[in-house]
Amino acid sequence: MEVPITKFRHDLFDLVQQAMEGNEVWVRYKGRRFRIAPEGSVGSRISRVTPLQVLNPEASPEEPALLEEMTRAWEKDWSAL
Repeated sequence: MEVPITKFRHDLFDLVQQAMEGNEVWVRYKGRRFRIAPEGSVGSRISRVTPLQVLNPEASPEEPALLEEMTRAWEKDWSAL
């Protein structure tokens, strides 16, 4: 969503709340655009997902190493987004 500065001033708290929920909010002022986003956020809703640890009681001793390797690969893939 892109809004002019006057609408941003009028709807400041609503627009900031939308940005916190992961929606893109752009403000236009004197021909320039500014993006409103939470600090440290990639703007992705995936970054707020809490991972679920799944345990298999019948797992082999090699499985923890495989899980660590898979986790590193997932984190690398998701950080690229």
